[in-house]
Formats: sequence, C-alpha cells, structure tokens
Amino acid sequence: MDLFDKCLAFTRVEEVKSFGLYPYYHPITKTEGPVVYMNNKRMIMVGSNNYLGLTHDPRVKQAAIDAIEKYGTGCSGSRLINGSLDIHNKLEEALAQFVGKEAACIFSTGYQTNQGAIVPLIKKGEYIISDDENHASIIQGTLIAKALCGDSILVKFNHNDMVDLENKISALPHDAGKLIVVDGVFSMNGHIAPLPEIVTIARKYNARVMTDDAHALGVIGHGGRGTASYFGLTDQTDIIMGTFSKSLASSGGFLASSERVINYIKHNSPAIIFNASMPASNAAAALKALEIIQDEPECIQKLHHNAKRLRNGLEQLGFNVIKGETPIIPVIIGDDVMTFSLWKKLFDFGVYTNPIIFPATPQGQQLIRCSVMATHTDEHIDYVIGIFEKAGAELKLLHAKV
Repeated sequence: MDLFDKCLAFTRVEEVKSFGLYPYYHPITKTEGPVVYMNNKRMIMVGSNNYLGLTHDPRVKQAAIDAIEKYGTGCSGSRLINGSLDIHNKLEEALAQFVGKEAACIFSTGYQTNQGAIVPLIKKGEYIISDDENHASIIQGTLIAKALCGDSILVKFNHNDMVDLENKISALPHDAGKLIVVDGVFSMNGHIAPLPEIVTIARKYNARVMTDDAHALGVIGHGGRGTASYFGLTDQTDIIMGTFSKSLASSGGFLASSERVINYIKHNSPAIIFNASMPASNAAAALKALEIIQDEPECIQKLHHNAKRLRNGLEQLGFNVIKGETPIIPVIIGDDVMTFSLWKKLFDFGVYTNPIIFPATPQGQQLIRCSVMATHTDEHIDYVIGIFEKAGAELKLLHAKV
C-alpha cells in the first residue's frame, strides 16, 4: 500500500463541491469586522470569534504598528533563549492581574497553550480527567500525554455530567495527581461548564482544576474575566487558560496560575522551550485590547445585547436554538446535507455562518453556529434574522411564508 492511497481515496471535498455546497476556505478579500467582502460581495459576518470587535479598533491596530516599528516583525528565537521582550513580560503581568492569579505565561498560539499545560503537568501514575466535548487542542494535549505516559492516564466523562465525573474520578487512586480540565464556555454549543460542582468534586478527590477560557475571556465574568469570575471561584480554579484570537484581537494564548506552577511550566513545557516566541505586534495588540476591555465595560454589555437580540429572533422564527448566555448561538439542524444547504442559502443572501457537522458536534446535532460581535448594529442583527427566515422557509425548515 502506498502512503498516499488514503489521500487519493479522499473524495468528499469533490463530492460536496459538485453539489455547490462546499462551505470551507472561502477567502475574505476585505474585512471591516461585522461586515466582510468575499469576491467583492458584502456579507454580514456572524461566524467570527471576534466577540468584542476589537480587531478593527484603531487603537489596537496602532499598538501593533508601533510594536513592529520598535521590535520588528519577529523574535527569531524561543522565550527561553533569546526571544523574550519586555512587552511579553508586561502582557503576562497584566493578564495575571486581570484574571486574579499570581503569574501568567504566554504562548504563540492558543492551540499550543493547552498542550503547553497538559504535557509537562501529567506524568506516569497521574491522570487527566476531560469533558468529552472539550476543544481539539485539549484532546491533542492528552494524546501526547498518553503517548508519553500510557493510555490509562486519560479519563473522559460525559459532557457537563457531574454524576459521571464523580463516578469516574472516585475510581482513581486518591493519592494520585489528577487534573480536571474543561472548556469554560464550550465553543460549539455555548454551554458554560458547571464549575461550582467541578470544584467541589475536585477538592473531594484530590484533583486540580483547569478551565479553557478561550470563549469566556472578555465575554462572561466580572468585566469579562472568565468562567472562574462568573461563578466567584477564581481562588478555587487552579489554572486559567485563555486565547488572544477571540476577544483580545490578536493571536496567541496564556496560562495563569500560582507563581510556582507558571515557573514550572515555563521551564518544562516544550510548547514554550522549543517554539519561537510571540511577535511583539501580537503582544501589543492583545495588551491594548485588554486595556480597552477594562476601560470600556460597555462593549461587553453591547455584546450581550446583540446576542440576546439574535437568539430571541431566531427562537421566535421557530428554529431550534440551544439555550445559553453567551454570544455563541447554535441552531440545531440535525443533518449534514440540510446543514450545508441552509449555510449555502444564508451565504447566497449575504450572511456568513459556520456549518458544524460530526465530529465537531455529535451525530444528530449538526448545526449552524452563529456568533455575534459587540460591533454589530441592530440593523445587522435584524438583517440576519430576516435572511434566516427567508432561507428557512425556502428549505421548508419553517412554516413561515416569505
């Protein structure tokens, strides 16, 4: 068998394209945040994680430009050796203070950040206990840990199921090191992790708790400080992870914890030691966005206003919308072809959404994932609702008449 046989047998892309329903890799030629252009066609963007709309804030852009002028376009080395800049340290100090921890360390991508915590922390005889709908970056980190330490180190529990979590963790050796890791806000369905129950179980069974706040930072909690803040459990949440590619208008990620834990990770995590450090422009953009979040809490209020407006509008039309309190608004369709068909109708009418199918979501839960920004206007939101009504009626997903 030839190595490339699997590639030659992969024909799904061509098949979907033949029906005119291929939804991926559509290039954006111009973006204004809530409005983008594809092939010179104006689209309302409700498929982005740019929750606060800060990627186009002139202050954020200028901070990145100024950093390039001062530091250049790259660091040409890892943080450990020659790639540490004073602006990296400044960002880490600001992040730690923001989320209420002693220290923080930054990573070049959010995807690497979860690996950067899990791989050095989990050793033979220890366990990672993971929600089965956690993000792929957490899964990848656990796979590396399994390769290093053995399959038994990974224990999965049913999504947000605290009975299953307790059943699974109670069967593990009490004295063994254990890390419960969950998405604070789950990226596909918008669910918030039941952190109070998780913390209680963790303390009962000698475990530590880590939340992935990629979709929580800048969204929930006091002033956008994330899941631990949302529940008043900052001191009981041992590690807080966040990314810059959502609310912080940049690229990269961070871990925040006690000073000793962060010092250990900085000197033992391959994702830091062997990876080129974050460009200064990324750090400067994230730092400026963090300042704006703290100075202008009204942007978070506007985000939730927009989310409520879109969620209520889609529910009133009769769509099956997953309940939630975040700007992630999933519309359950339950079938691959119909999900792609609705996506294409919306796309043709000038609304950009994300079609989500298995394995990103369970079978029968295929969905259109919408996400709003603080910079959407009421007119943007109402247009999106109107197009959903038109597309849904044409596909007979609704009984409404167009």
